[in-house]
Amino acid sequence: MGEGEGLKGFRVGEKTVSPGRTITEADIVIFAGISGDWTELHTNAEYMKNSPFGQRIAHGMLTLSVASGLALRTMQRSQLEVLAFLGMDNVRFTAPVFIGDTIKVESEVIEARPSKSRPGAGILKFRNTVKNQKEEVVATYETALMVRV
Repeated sequence: MGEGEGLKGFRVGEKTVSPGRTITEADIVIFAGISGDWTELHTNAEYMKNSPFGQRIAHGMLTLSVASGLALRTMQRSQLEVLAFLGMDNVRFTAPVFIGDTIKVESEVIEARPSKSRPGAGILKFRNTVKNQKEEVVATYETALMVRV
């Protein structure tokens, strides 16, 4: 692979945008059950009426989970075969996600290289920005994936 060729069709600086997905009350209830996080921020409508948000908010980890799935859907269009999820860095939640909000993920390739430790594999790193239907940034994070080359 020559300099500047990218990896599996991904080049540093390339950007993609995922489809959107609306966060529902069912998402929050199911995620609370799976995670064990029944915090009133997420599950008590009456309590949250008097909060600074005025209503329940989605779990941050629910937002990240949905965002991760949306980003992967976009990557799979290029026949990308993910071998491993290597990690997540620099996670920031910048605004709440409410029931009924529709989120999407804008992903930018920040690294694309062959793996140093596994022949036939490469490393892709992305900077991800999660936005709601008003184009407000609600979260940012970076991910690293090992992929088949």
